[in-house]
Amino acid sequence: MMKSKRITAIQEYVAKHKNVSLDELVSAFSVSKNTIRRDVQWLVERGELRKVYGGVSINDSTLVSFNDRQARNQKQKERIAKVAASYVQDGDIIFVDSGTTTLEMFTFIKNKNVTIITNNLSFIINCLPYENLDVISIGGTLERKTNSFASFKESNLLKTYNVNKAFMASTGISISNGVTNASPLESELKRTAVERSLSVYLLVDHNKFDKYGLITYCDLKEIDYIITDEIPNTEYKQYAKEHDVEIVTSN
Repeated sequence: MMKSKRITAIQEYVAKHKNVSLDELVSAFSVSKNTIRRDVQWLVERGELRKVYGGVSINDSTLVSFNDRQARNQKQKERIAKVAASYVQDGDIIFVDSGTTTLEMFTFIKNKNVTIITNNLSFIINCLPYENLDVISIGGTLERKTNSFASFKESNLLKTYNVNKAFMASTGISISNGVTNASPLESELKRTAVERSLSVYLLVDHNKFDKYGLITYCDLKEIDYIITDEIPNTEYKQYAKEHDVEIVTSN
């Protein structure tokens, strides 16, 4: 296994098991203890893992609470969500990702007749009074930091659905690292949503550009529409042109 893939796999393994020993990682990845030590130390220095007695655990501080994120840049989120919602038509089957910006879409689609597949707990609760909204919940463990359900297994359920449009969130995007996410438990579901959808819409404000989180869940070229609040720099515009990605601004 290549080092980059092994490091990502170690992150996901630790996130799943909460606390693991170095010996357990050696056994799980069939590499030497020195290799595991180097990989773990690199992750610790980046702040992705933290050392605990006898091993390592996931660094929960890398996940900012849902309420804190929801309060940030509220007006920008609303404008981005309104533009994203304009692409939703009656009869669509859509995937709505976890995230504070995707949550804002609810206000603008609540009177449409659509089927919504989501792991976004707040979105599900908001849909309850609206019989015109058919909701399919992706189950799993409740991630309190992101107010969403997450599991390494639940992405298999999404593979059975034909999705017209996926509305995705991200902790940061870059040309080199792609579209990233802070929660390893949600990353496989996000990958599957991108793969299963005919069109993929990424909702990110300008502060997310040239940033990256713990896990890359897809390449930037896999996105069909980037919906943001400001035109990004020339490098992103050129990349979008070369890979047939449409950049849409809310201003």
